Amino acid sequence: MSVVVKSYSKGRLAVEVPYSFENVEKIKQISGRRWEKSDKIWSIPNKKELIENLCKLFKSCNVVYNIVKYNSLNDVMMEELKHELILRNYSFQTQKAYLNHIKRFFDYYNNRKIEDINKNDVRMYLIKEIEEGKAISYVNQAFSALKFLFTETKGSNKFNFDIPRPKKEKSLPSVLSVIEVFKIIEAIKNIKHKAIIMVIYSAGLRVSEVAKLKVENIDSERNLIFIKGAKGKKDRYTLLSNVALEMLRDYFKIYKPEKWLFEGGKEGRHITERSIQKVFEKAVFKAGINKKVSVHTLRHSFATHLLENGTDLRYIQELLGHESSKTTEIYTHVSEKDFGKIQSPLDRIMSDKEKR
Repeated sequence: MSVVVKSYSKGRLAVEVPYSFENVEKIKQISGRRWEKSDKIWSIPNKKELIENLCKLFKSCNVVYNIVKYNSLNDVMMEELKHELILRNYSFQTQKAYLNHIKRFFDYYNNRKIEDINKNDVRMYLIKEIEEGKAISYVNQAFSALKFLFTETKGSNKFNFDIPRPKKEKSLPSVLSVIEVFKIIEAIKNIKHKAIIMVIYSAGLRVSEVAKLKVENIDSERNLIFIKGAKGKKDRYTLLSNVALEMLRDYFKIYKPEKWLFEGGKEGRHITERSIQKVFEKAVFKAGINKKVSVHTLRHSFATHLLENGTDLRYIQELLGHESSKTTEIYTHVSEKDFGKIQSPLDRIMSDKEKR
């Protein structure tokens, strides 16, 4: 006699157990159990502690997990991990990224049981990722995901996670000149697409922020855009330029958006980030710009151009929604504001020579 536990529906597991009065009474002791009439089978919530209870109740039975091995990377652990991320209010993107990194980690170790993983296993995995040429930002995200798993989740704090984080690359952001931004905007003929790109550049928005803008977020009286629940779950206001506002008014007359400022192809949905990226890529190509740039480059350019025009760094930090001023200070390294005032020693030598 055996009890079979297998995947059933989202968040639930099917429990196949030989019928007997005794077995039914045992199943009824599991919290959240349910008799599925259509399939004539018992189901329970996909939770680690419930499966542990099931094991105890049917200790005389051979419990078979035919999804993946219990206590290794399985649906139960991933579901538990996902719940923990949700409870801590992590964004959907972060949840998805963390779960993907953790799955890759356990796939690499052939679904070894979590209790058999040690600190050196984590170190060697991160080294492997770096040696394979993964971007440091990607490896750092894997580091954060694994640290969360081994130090923050229930029952997983089995060793001190004193592993050094990979050092970030000190690369400067790519920036477009004012003329290049103008060329990109001029290359776009579709009024909706033009409005999207103008709003991104004029307000320094992330692509995810412009995609999720609602009509109610536009404050035309005060020339402000309200960004709800941006990165780090923070709200903020940023600029709404007069030029962008006029473009939005023209756009409204034609498209008449109701809920989302920029509606997507599916009814009731906002435009996707990928659609915006495609609009930008097409415009860059048409404008004849050969730099390696992305939509996010418009945000970098917004900050840099403000700095070059004399805007205080603290205001730029607020507009961008940066928690730390150190993040904003990187734009001082790409701004031409002060470089134009500095004379190269070669120019000075040649100038002095001509004066003699």
